[in-house]
Amino acid sequence: MCGIVGYIGKQEAAPILLDGLSKLEYRGYDSAGIAVYDGKEIKMVKSAGRLNVLNELTHGGETMPGHVGIGHTRWATHGAPSDTNAHPQSNEDHSIVVVHNGIIENYTKLKKTLMRRGYSFTSDTDTEVIAQMLDYYYRGDPLKAIIEVMHRLEGSYSLGILFAEHPDELYAVRKDSPLITAHMKDGCMIASDVPAVLKYTREVTFMENEEIACLTEKGMEFFNMDEERLKKESVTIDWDINAAEKGGYEHFMLKEMYEQPKAITDTFSPRIKDGKIVIEELGMTDAQIRKIKKIMIVACGSAYHTGVTSKYVFEDLARIPVEVDLASEFRYRNPILDEHTLVIVISQSGETADTLAALREAKKRGARVLGIVNVVGSSIAREADNVMYTWAGPEIAVATTKAYSAQLIALYLLAMKFAQARGEISDDELTDLIEEMKSLPSKVEMLLNNKEKIQHFANRYLAAHNVFFIGRGIDYAISMEGSLKLKEISYIHSEAYAAGELKHGTISLIEDGTLVAAVLTQKDLYQKTLSNMVEVKSRGAFVLAVTNEDNTEVEKVADYVIYLPQTSKYFTNSLAIIPLQLLAYYIAVGRGCDVDKPRNLAKSVTVE
Repeated sequence: MCGIVGYIGKQEAAPILLDGLSKLEYRGYDSAGIAVYDGKEIKMVKSAGRLNVLNELTHGGETMPGHVGIGHTRWATHGAPSDTNAHPQSNEDHSIVVVHNGIIENYTKLKKTLMRRGYSFTSDTDTEVIAQMLDYYYRGDPLKAIIEVMHRLEGSYSLGILFAEHPDELYAVRKDSPLITAHMKDGCMIASDVPAVLKYTREVTFMENEEIACLTEKGMEFFNMDEERLKKESVTIDWDINAAEKGGYEHFMLKEMYEQPKAITDTFSPRIKDGKIVIEELGMTDAQIRKIKKIMIVACGSAYHTGVTSKYVFEDLARIPVEVDLASEFRYRNPILDEHTLVIVISQSGETADTLAALREAKKRGARVLGIVNVVGSSIAREADNVMYTWAGPEIAVATTKAYSAQLIALYLLAMKFAQARGEISDDELTDLIEEMKSLPSKVEMLLNNKEKIQHFANRYLAAHNVFFIGRGIDYAISMEGSLKLKEISYIHSEAYAAGELKHGTISLIEDGTLVAAVLTQKDLYQKTLSNMVEVKSRGAFVLAVTNEDNTEVEKVADYVIYLPQTSKYFTNSLAIIPLQLLAYYIAVGRGCDVDKPRNLAKSVTVE
């Protein structure tokens, strides 16, 4: 998410910053800004909106002379998109200026401390806290100040920093958020991704966690948090420039699939503290949670499918009734709800028109509304009583992958919190679930790295006309999302059915060679679903099974099996969906479809 560019050298900095930021637009952003030292002071220009606004304000950088500067394209996290919240952020007299990617988890605590010490803030960002902290600890030595601040920051961050008193130096810092440095013929650069520097050099150095770089016109020095100098080796980048804008991936969708482990981690990490589920954004005490008699989940598309999954999790784990509605249907059915109902509305963009309308209807009827969204400052985030953000980062491909996975994690956390508050789960059971959640990113990564097996299978079904997905319980919810992924990017007709419904009409559609994908992750439903697999196989279907690694019995029925690592029965969707995403992706690629921008679809549906 977001984009960082910095330059120091003999050339004018502003045009290079703007050009570098343009190469990072694919990352998604809602505001942009640059800061340049002009020989006397650091000047900043920033604006909400697209990069062309910034270009116009600076006349392509011509109105901002200077040979050292930093730039940023921001995707809002803390604070809505605005000129004020755009980066760079600075201390009060603009003598220390910062750009930042990532999330500072303890920024509220740090901000309160600084305010007690007389500091005032102009933005809503966590980044301004960094600039003000640097001001507090700065005593003439930038490196010492940076290290003091790093010892106090919690979260992930990559930083570009200018000190007006050190105009011949540009500082870069990395912790958990990617950052590179690059040596040019007449200067040096920093960037959050390779595309920003490829026009100027292909020799880059990848910074590692908790490293600090000091760049000058002549070269770079690297330090650790003990102020020890580090030896770093540069590498030569031979990527095609257009491909590099996707981080080396062929499509944004594939790149975003590979970002799922991080999206999952970033969503649960701030909400697990001292072995407990802490969701401050929920704004409810345990006593208030116990007063909730019913949950209604409202969403569209893939977000709706996460709601279907969570219905099974909430009801089994927290023993509270849950209804799941398509947002486009919710407000037209005269729903029954009151002050004892919690309505959860889910939307990646936070702007989905039907979901927003459902939110307003729920509030009008007196229900409490919690929004689960991925975009800070969006309409749903503003209008819901409370908002829980999924820290998935910007998602460029129309077909959601990582935002879907992050929504699942948010809903799991809520179900665990409700179970805890309602006394439906013991401390040991909660601890086991938390530990299992922490293991999900590595298991997702393992499945992603097994993509060749799925790619080989996908090549057999490029000419398919109809595909069916079947499952029971949570497996049915997984099937719904798997089917949607396939149809929306490959244009192959596919449908998901509760496996028990096959005999009620659907089985008449099965003929020789029809692909049926069966999902079996719930042990108490293995035998039931196996019998449904036998039914379709006896009518000529080719059966693909997605199941747990201990369910080898499925090999007696299935023609092809994809095994999943063991996990809690509540979390299986987070793993089972990975091979189904990959299957849809590789079939679409094989058919020559525009994977990132499928026909007739938009990323955010803002009209009914």
